[in-house]
Amino acid sequence: MKNSLYIYSLLLLFISFGCRSDKQEKAPLLSKQGEEIAVKYASGLHIVDFNDHMIISVENPWPNADRTYRYLLAEEGAKVPQDVKFDQRVQIPVKKIVVTSTTHIPALEILNSEELLVGFPGLDYISSEKTRKRIAAGKIREIGKNEALNTESLLNLQPDVVIGFSVDGSNKSLDLLQKTGIPVVFNADWTENTPLGKAEWIKFFGAFLGKMDQANAFFEGIEKEYLNAKELAKKAENKPEVVAGAMYQDQWYLPAGNSWQAIFIKDAHANYLFDQTEGTGSLSLSFENVLTQAAHADFWMGPGQFTAYTEMLQASPHYARFEAFENRDIYTFASEKGSTGGVIFYELAPLRPDLVLKDMISVFHPQLLPNYTTTFYKPLE
Repeated sequence: MKNSLYIYSLLLLFISFGCRSDKQEKAPLLSKQGEEIAVKYASGLHIVDFNDHMIISVENPWPNADRTYRYLLAEEGAKVPQDVKFDQRVQIPVKKIVVTSTTHIPALEILNSEELLVGFPGLDYISSEKTRKRIAAGKIREIGKNEALNTESLLNLQPDVVIGFSVDGSNKSLDLLQKTGIPVVFNADWTENTPLGKAEWIKFFGAFLGKMDQANAFFEGIEKEYLNAKELAKKAENKPEVVAGAMYQDQWYLPAGNSWQAIFIKDAHANYLFDQTEGTGSLSLSFENVLTQAAHADFWMGPGQFTAYTEMLQASPHYARFEAFENRDIYTFASEKGSTGGVIFYELAPLRPDLVLKDMISVFHPQLLPNYTTTFYKPLE
């Protein structure tokens, strides 16, 4: 009880006097020209380096967001001009960090900073063996759910920053945290539509961790691998037809024509049968509509959470009306899971689009990658 009273008192103190003091700079400095960090594919990320501080701008943190968020990342003792405007200030490099999406875990590990992670909402969703060892050792705290973060736990942890996300801009937990003085920063990697656009958000983490050079080097390697694989796929003579998704409550959900998944199929030199549709998210179609267009598709990629043909038949015998089902040409990413049930694709694929693309090329054009073992996509059992 004493601990709860102490935390409550801290909470009130932070709410009353929290982040306002961060915006006060004593030195009357003038703004100076910074060096823009190259961002080629990520449409919502903008980084300018001023040597002892950086400004990160995040656009479209959620669909139809009406403003851009600006974050000041400053080293200790940084001389930040008074006229710099920002939403949150974070001292870099951060020493303790809380992230809220499994897609953030690989970025920390790639930058050799996983030891900085002190809290996460929904620990069982994390699949990485390296981070799971730290969870088992009690070094990472469970902090509830993204929509209902445990504020008391976070106050005890006192992270330097919480990397959050929001699907619609309304998250009371994040709003409360910001009032306590703990900086909350939105990450918008999930709103990117292109494979390389999502992966380029590792530069966002490189800025917070003081490892921009490593982040740039990693991304350049991924970009090279992805583009080389895309060129390799063009050598295939055939262009198979592909369907995706599965039914949920009588509606078939599948990637829209401009979505991340649709771009992978296109770059793997295949014809996604719904690539003429508009949108970057998911389509919701009737079974009859999908059957009419895709009954003779050569491949079926990502049939929801199904991992076996028997599961699909139990859910709906109508799935058997597709040739891809009859010919056993369905591939799933849902069968590769971590020790506590998290799907590895959801965690790792956004930062390793090169592996996703090679998986698809090896499925559609096995002659181009004869000795390749897929990472995510496996044949349905």
